[in-house]
Amino acid sequence: MTSAVRPVGPTPALLAKHTPRRSALVRKREEADTLEPSSPSKRSKVSFDSNVEVQVVEEWGKSPAVVQESVRRAIQKHAVGDSTSYERIKAVFVPAKVDQDEASPTAVENHTAALLNNVSMLNKFCADLVNTVLDSNWLERSEDYVQLFTQFLANLVSAQGVHLPNVLRMLADNLAANPPSKNKTSKLPSIPLSKAYGRAHKTLHYLLQIIPSACRILLSILTNAFPHQTDSRRAHLVYVHNLLQITEYAPILEADILALITERLMKIDVQVQEDLEDLAEDAEEGVVRHIPHVGPDVAKILDDPEESDEDSDTDEETDEDTLRTRDIAKNVEKMDCILDMLFAYYDRQSRSPLTRSRTGFLDMLLSQFQTIILPTHRSRHTQFLLFHFVQQSETYVDIFVGMCAQTSFDKKKPAMVRQAAAAYLASFVARGTHVSAEIVREVWDYLSTELKRLHRDYESGCRGPDPQRYSTYYSLVQALLYIFCFRWRDLESGPDEDMEDDELPSIYDEERHWRVGVKETFQLNLFSKLNPLKVCSPAIVTEFARIAHQLRVVYVYHLLETNKRIRLSRFSGASSYIQVNRETALSARSDEEHHHLDEYFPFDPYYLPRSKRWIEGDYREWKGVPELDDEQVVESESEDEGSEDSHVEEVTETEDSNE
Repeated sequence: MTSAVRPVGPTPALLAKHTPRRSALVRKREEADTLEPSSPSKRSKVSFDSNVEVQVVEEWGKSPAVVQESVRRAIQKHAVGDSTSYERIKAVFVPAKVDQDEASPTAVENHTAALLNNVSMLNKFCADLVNTVLDSNWLERSEDYVQLFTQFLANLVSAQGVHLPNVLRMLADNLAANPPSKNKTSKLPSIPLSKAYGRAHKTLHYLLQIIPSACRILLSILTNAFPHQTDSRRAHLVYVHNLLQITEYAPILEADILALITERLMKIDVQVQEDLEDLAEDAEEGVVRHIPHVGPDVAKILDDPEESDEDSDTDEETDEDTLRTRDIAKNVEKMDCILDMLFAYYDRQSRSPLTRSRTGFLDMLLSQFQTIILPTHRSRHTQFLLFHFVQQSETYVDIFVGMCAQTSFDKKKPAMVRQAAAAYLASFVARGTHVSAEIVREVWDYLSTELKRLHRDYESGCRGPDPQRYSTYYSLVQALLYIFCFRWRDLESGPDEDMEDDELPSIYDEERHWRVGVKETFQLNLFSKLNPLKVCSPAIVTEFARIAHQLRVVYVYHLLETNKRIRLSRFSGASSYIQVNRETALSARSDEEHHHLDEYFPFDPYYLPRSKRWIEGDYREWKGVPELDDEQVVESESEDEGSEDSHVEEVTETEDSNE
């Protein structure tokens, strides 16, 4: 039986079933191979429409989306060294020259929006691009663009803090008298300066809201941008005005900004006094005559870049002293206007319904007194801010008096500061209209007690008047003499303190009644070996001797005669802190006078014409002793009449001899 042999391998049917399928790409290639080759002489024909206008899209005409992408690519290429496109972006924000076309407002806006959307790429390596944008004339553009630019700045400093100082510096520069954004050679329509300042303030306010820590950086920038004391009046007034505006929306900077203004004002004040000392003694009156009594309107100054304090009619033949007087008058007027602005600012604070505001500004003034005003020697007017506003509160009168007294007795303070504090104490008590008689008596008792202690410590080892060794003692004695000359009525025990001068007892009454300790204090100190009348200012000593003699408090004329034969140089070397005036050809003193205490009292008469109105009613003018002053007037008139009569007689004799 034959067995069937099964074929090895797949059957044909199975082979057909599992044949792999060719891909469409292979089939198309095979089909193409079977086609006849095309004739080389046949080519496809393309026709062009000659009526179609072909345009090249310029950089400034691109759509916002295209600009954004081109800006992104330009920054990326700049990072790897290709800055061609990067420089074209910078050119958009640079004002064109006179003979060049300027980027359109739309192009500038599109590029600013593109930078806003790519702000994360603007790191420190793009600082030149950022600075170019910051220097652009953005303040004069439309309100929509200003808002866009403000948002760009906010996003920039939030994402890239490295640019924050430059952004704040740009805003501070635009608060100056001549903002950089207004000086660009742009074809944009000009806007008033006051509007430009308002936009800069609004932008700065927004940035400080989102980054509160920027205040510290801003303060340093504002300090450096403050005008120099030789700059014009307008430069100072505009900048101070804008600084005071900042305090309204950045109260955390208020104390520092006001301290900055006070510090720079003190420098002008001191410089004016030094300049006056170099002139003749009556120079101050001539300077005041050159100052207009009606100051400039700050609102007009803001919008008038041409406003200047230069003289338009300066005579080339004017002598040197007159020119110097005019220069000093400009500084005095500058100081007068700034003080008037500060008086107005503090006055608004004092009228605030918020208790914190009313007391806060007084605390700031007291702080400025300790850190700025007191250590500065020879200031003349700035301290009257404190003089006026402290007198609005009995509490602050007491605080200020206590502060001065404590500083006067503080051995840790420099000698010059202690002497200045004693001068401020005496001058404030003597000149302040709202300083009550009770305060005068308390200060007198306080000074008398301290002098008694110092006298006990110094008398035993004293060999004579020594202004260097006993400087604090002498400054307190001089303060006491000065207070007595002005407020002796409040030291009497008999009359009521509300009595008028004509109701007071006559100076010729046999006996005047003084509070306990007044005469004793004079006897103990004036006739001691310390001999304070030899060291104190001769002008104050002379006036005190006259009043004290007429009021029968103490007689010191014999002591003054004796002191004429005493030379202070025998007891003391030259002191570097008793008299710190600059020595000039007109103000140099002899060696003996150099040892006398300075007769500087900080609240002497106030001469600035514009700001003087603020202290009216606060200031006590010199009255002296009524009957004694009347006698001096009669004697002066008699001397004048006598000189006129002698002059008439001389003329008559001359005429007779000629005949």
